[in-house]
Amino acid sequence: MQTSQEHAYPAHWEADVVLRDGGTARIRPITTEDADRLVSFYEQVSDESKYYRFFAPYPRLSAKDVHRFTHHDYVDRVGLAVTIGGEFIATVRYDRIDARGRPAGAPADEAEVAFLVQDAHQGRGVASALLEHIAAVARERGIRRFAAEVLPANSKMIKVFRDAGYTQKRSFEDGSVHLTLDLEPTEESLAVQRGREQRAEARSVQRLLAPGSVAVVGTGRLPGGVGRTALRNLLGGGFTGRVYAVNRAFPEARGEIDGIPAVRSVGDIEEPVDLAIVAVPAERVPEAVADCGEHGVQGLVVLSAGYAESGAAGRERQRELVRQARSYGMRIIGPNSFGIISTSDAVRLNASLAPQAPAPGRIGLFTQSGAIGIALLSGLHRRGAALSSFISSGNRADVSGNDFLQYWHEDPDTDVVLMYLESIGNPRKFTRLARRTAALKPVVVVKGARHSGSTPPGHAVPFTRIPDATVGALLRQAGVIRVDTVTELVDAGLMLAGQPLPGGPRVAILGNSESLGLLTYDACLTEGLRPLPPRDLTTAATPADFRAALAEALVDDACDAVVVTAIPWVGENGLTESGGEVLATALRDAAATAPAKPVAVVHVEMGELADALAAASSTAPTATG
Repeated sequence: MQTSQEHAYPAHWEADVVLRDGGTARIRPITTEDADRLVSFYEQVSDESKYYRFFAPYPRLSAKDVHRFTHHDYVDRVGLAVTIGGEFIATVRYDRIDARGRPAGAPADEAEVAFLVQDAHQGRGVASALLEHIAAVARERGIRRFAAEVLPANSKMIKVFRDAGYTQKRSFEDGSVHLTLDLEPTEESLAVQRGREQRAEARSVQRLLAPGSVAVVGTGRLPGGVGRTALRNLLGGGFTGRVYAVNRAFPEARGEIDGIPAVRSVGDIEEPVDLAIVAVPAERVPEAVADCGEHGVQGLVVLSAGYAESGAAGRERQRELVRQARSYGMRIIGPNSFGIISTSDAVRLNASLAPQAPAPGRIGLFTQSGAIGIALLSGLHRRGAALSSFISSGNRADVSGNDFLQYWHEDPDTDVVLMYLESIGNPRKFTRLARRTAALKPVVVVKGARHSGSTPPGHAVPFTRIPDATVGALLRQAGVIRVDTVTELVDAGLMLAGQPLPGGPRVAILGNSESLGLLTYDACLTEGLRPLPPRDLTTAATPADFRAALAEALVDDACDAVVVTAIPWVGENGLTESGGEVLATALRDAAATAPAKPVAVVHVEMGELADALAAASSTAPTATG
C-alpha cells in the first residue's frame, strides 16, 4: 500500500495495545482507503469534542478535510488511528512545521500534533497510548518536538500531555494553552510508559480471572466431551457469577443444561458476558469468536486444539485467531489451553479441565504446557499447597507469562510466583518484569525441555533464539530462582509460601545421618551458601533429641536457616518409619520457638513424616470459628 507521494506504507507502525480497562485495540497508520471510516468516526464524536479539536463549531468534515486527513506522506504528515472491530475510535495527526509554525519538511524538527477520541472511549487511556506511538513515529522521522494548541477547558487533553513525562513548556497565548514537548525519552517518560503498560496488562488479566459471567461455547448435549467437562468443573467449583451453556446444535426454544440456561449463541444471552470458554473444533472457532466479539465478550479461554502445535496450517489458523479476537478488543488464553483458575472466594472460578480446583492460598502458578500443569496441580495438592490462581497458557498466542507477572506484581493475594516456561518470547521485557516482581515476592522458574533455539509453537510475539546458558544468566540477573525440575518447583513453592525468607546465607545442618548431612553440606556449598559443620545426632536420636537440637540451632545468631536430615531407624526408643508423625510434632514444636527462620526437612523413606509435615505446612488458610 502506498500514498500518492509514493512513500511506502509503514507496516511496522502497526501495533496492538492494551488499554487502561484491560481491553485491546489496534493502532495503525491512516490510509487513503479510510475515508468512510473517518466520516463515520467523526459523526459519533460529540459537538463538544469537535469544538475542542477545531476551536470552533465543526459539525461535519468537508470533502477537502477527509482528503487531507487520509492522505499522508508518512514523513512530514502522519495520521494514526486506533481501531476496534475495524472501526476508528480515535485519531492522532502530526504536521511538520518550521520556526514560524508553517508547513515544512526536513531538516525542520518540530511538528504540530492533534488528537480526537470518540467520547464513548474517553477515559480508557487511548490518547496516552496514541501519544506514545506518535512520538516514536516522529522520532523515527527526525522530529524532536511536538507543539500543541489546547483550549483551557480541555482538561483531559492537557492532563495527557502533562502526565506523559516528557520535558515540556507551557504558555497561554490568544485564548489557548500552547504546549511544547521535547520528544527525547526521559527517565520519567519511560516510567510513565511502563506504568501505563503494567496497569493495563494487569487489568486485562484481572478481567480474565474475575468475570461476572461466563459462557461455555461448545457445551455438549450429553455428558462427556471438553465443553461439558468445562461446564461441570465451573459449576462444581462454585463460581459466584452467572453461567451459560452455548451450542448452535441446541433447540431454538430456550432450555437448560445442568440447571443453567442453554442457548444457541452468545447473541441469545440477554445479559453481558465477560468471559467465554471456547471448546469447539478449530474450524468452528472463528464463528464462535465472531459471536463473542459482536456481543461484547471481554476475554476468551480457548481450549480447542489444532493450532500451531499441529503444523504450518495450524500456525496460520492461530495467527488469524489472534487477529480476529484483537479486532474486537478481546484477549485470549490459549489456544490449546488447559484453562484458568482463581480461588478467590469472591469468584471461585474453575474455568479449566481440572476436576478439582486447589484450595485458596498464596501461590500463583503459570504453565505453558497443559500436561505439566496437570502434574503440578496434582503434586501441589498432594503436598498440601494452595493457590491464588492457576493459568495454562497453551500455545501462548496472546496472553503470556509477562502479562501475569504484571498482574502478580501487585496482586495482594499472591506471595509466591511459580512458572513453567518452555520458551521466553521477549527476553528483555521478561527480565525487566521478573526483576521488578522478584524484588517484592519470590519468582521461581523451571525452564522446560524444549530446545532453547527452537521456536515456541505459534507464539505471537517475535521470538529470540538464546542458548540455555544465556537463559540461566538472564534469570539470575532478574533475581529469579531457577530450578531444574517440576518437583523442585513444587518444593521451592511450598518452602517460600510456608516459610520466612532467611536473613543470610548461613545454614545449620542437623540430623541422624552423617552421610546425609555431608551431602547436604556439599549441596549448600554448590549453591553459594555458607553451611555450618553438620551436627550428627547419630542413629540413636529420639524425636526429643531432634526437638532440642533444632531449638538450639534456631536461637543461634550464627544461623540464618536450618536443614534437618532424617532417616528411619529401628530400635528401642529410636525412630522408625512409623514414627514420622511423632518426629513431625517435635520439629513443629521446636520451630515455633523461632518463627523468623526457615526450616527444611530432608528425609529418606519416611512417608509418614512427609505426610505429617505436608498437613502441618499447608499453604491453605486455616479455618476459623
